[in-house]
Amino acid sequence: MAGGQWTTQNKTRPGVYINFTGEGGTAGTASGRGTMALALSLPWGPSKQLLAIQAGDDISALLGYDLAAPQLLLAKEALKRSNTLLLYRLNAGVKASVTSGGLTATAKHGGSRGNDLTIVIQENIDDENVFDVKTLLSGNEVDRQTVASITELAANDWIVFSGTGALTATAGAPLTGGADGTVTNQDHSDFLAAAELFEFQTIALPSTDATLKSIYTAYIRRLREEEGKKVQAVLENYSAADSEGVISVKNGVVLADGTTLTAAQATAWVAAATASAQMNESLTYKAYDDAIDATPRYTNSQIEAAIVSGELVFVPNNGRAIVEQDINTFRSFSPNKDMKFSKNRVIRVLDGIGNDVKRIFESFYVGKVDNNPDGRGLLRSEIVSYLNTLQQIGAIQNFNSQTDIAVLEGQDADSVYVEVHAQPVDSIEKIYMKVKVK
Repeated sequence: MAGGQWTTQNKTRPGVYINFTGEGGTAGTASGRGTMALALSLPWGPSKQLLAIQAGDDISALLGYDLAAPQLLLAKEALKRSNTLLLYRLNAGVKASVTSGGLTATAKHGGSRGNDLTIVIQENIDDENVFDVKTLLSGNEVDRQTVASITELAANDWIVFSGTGALTATAGAPLTGGADGTVTNQDHSDFLAAAELFEFQTIALPSTDATLKSIYTAYIRRLREEEGKKVQAVLENYSAADSEGVISVKNGVVLADGTTLTAAQATAWVAAATASAQMNESLTYKAYDDAIDATPRYTNSQIEAAIVSGELVFVPNNGRAIVEQDINTFRSFSPNKDMKFSKNRVIRVLDGIGNDVKRIFESFYVGKVDNNPDGRGLLRSEIVSYLNTLQQIGAIQNFNSQTDIAVLEGQDADSVYVEVHAQPVDSIEKIYMKVKVK
């Protein structure tokens, strides 16, 4: 934690700054959070579709490995904080296969994981007229069927069977030819298009590719500014975005098992933690789960420069890696949009208001309520109830339902103009103290 003395209250880093001196002597409720989207190149699984995964789900058949496997490292990091991970497999890959006699076994999905599959066909010990057909994954049996012919075989979680005729016994026929394939920028564009149809709070890009960063940034700007969908993207080292909708991760962390995550890889956790953070919660000084250090480490001046540039930085703290300050990349301050818009807790409040009022209006009012004083009064009461809820949980403060909201008839007969004054609450991050020594 930063510290030291202060002359004026202008410190950059969160910390405690102390001077020692001597002297002589309802429907209007906040919607849930916790959903993030992430696209990865994987060795197994359905491709080109969003898979909703919750922490604790058994994903071994779906993604080919359990969550502890290194192949699913970033999915594991995301699920440390997110309630729901919308996972998209970017690559289709090539399916592994093998032919044994008249039977062809083809991996259910493309990818290198298919090369770990083997088919074993044995005569049944109790009935010489049928065979036991086993599917092995890395030597472990994951499926067994007892059939008399090839056509009786049903597809399982791993293999699709084809062919006709009688089965031929084999001690083991391994599938081969599975490949992961390559990922293009178009695959990422397809992912973004698919994600747009779902509800999420954040989206992560675990890549250093500058072109992809610009694509994701443009996507977020469009969703926020044109579609009214208040979401954020988490990228690595991209403070050039200069947007409250983009968080830039400066460095990575070291996990307790020795795994080192780059800044690009750490975007998965940051996106998950941001998505799950409530409107009355800041990630400043929050610890990265299971991390023991930041990498690379930075000096005080480097950390201050990063914060000024709009970078989210991890710093070491008592055997942990913590978020120095929960900020985004917005730096184009103006009288209308000041420094508060660079704080993610504030943005969560403002985005929540935007998303929730839109949801309330679409669900309960559009096309259903008359645009007259009574109808507008109902809408006003709904928004007041919602904002009072935010004030009760400490997300906003000083809200006066009599003076801080107006719901008026718009220019057209079917339009309504709403004006709200809201003051988001930020977290205490700097303490300026004077201790007088007698």
